[in-house]
Amino acid sequence: MNKKSFKLIGLVSLVASTILLVACHSDTKTEASKPKDVQWGYTGSTGPDHWGDLSKDYELSKNGKEQSPINITGAEDVDLPELNLNNQESEAQVENNGHTIEVSFKNPKNTLTIGKEVYKLQQFHFHAPAENEIDGKTYPLEGHFVYKTDNGKITVVSVLYNYGDKNQALQLIWDKMPQAANTETDLSQAISPDDFYPENKDYYNFEGSLTTPPCTEGVNWIVFKSQETVSKEQVEKFSQTLGFENNRPIQDANGRKIKA
Repeated sequence: MNKKSFKLIGLVSLVASTILLVACHSDTKTEASKPKDVQWGYTGSTGPDHWGDLSKDYELSKNGKEQSPINITGAEDVDLPELNLNNQESEAQVENNGHTIEVSFKNPKNTLTIGKEVYKLQQFHFHAPAENEIDGKTYPLEGHFVYKTDNGKITVVSVLYNYGDKNQALQLIWDKMPQAANTETDLSQAISPDDFYPENKDYYNFEGSLTTPPCTEGVNWIVFKSQETVSKEQVEKFSQTLGFENNRPIQDANGRKIKA
């Protein structure tokens, strides 16, 4: 083999080695730059006061102007559209996700129509104490029913609870409530959102955000004026299962218009 052949082989080897080194470096950089799951919670250094500092994705929680929850007060009396709810019984599962107790339907067919927008119920979950207030009044428990359109618009329907008789609809969930975080189980019978909504569907309406990181704004909030009842024992079991109170503090309304 002549000298030119040796030089050519050497050059090819050098180029191949360089490409391999760059590729390996690139893969390493890509892997290292992948965002890690951000741990957030309701107490201490990962609590609501610090959410905006945990991740750039969470900055709205400290810089946003339409954050939730709020104290619902000074509502303007207007002719709000009637809620067109299509609720059906379905098998469901309940999950303890470490932040709340969440219920999702296996065959979701529940919808909320507002004007021409059709929202599909994604899941519902609970906060104790409640997050929203009405004229400064606090409540022991609140349910959030999260609806979404096919193009990503979100409406949250809120049910507030007063202390009173045991809530039989909630008890179906409480009986199957997983005690360990990040575990789930099936409910023993089919349920419908109608089981949880008050008979009187009058409501407050305002623009807000999700109440957990990333605290996305542009969320349409519907809070029923009428409350359901829950027993003290039920609220205690919920809080003891989570091990902490899972409500975000009241946020500044910043002059938002609240309709009733």
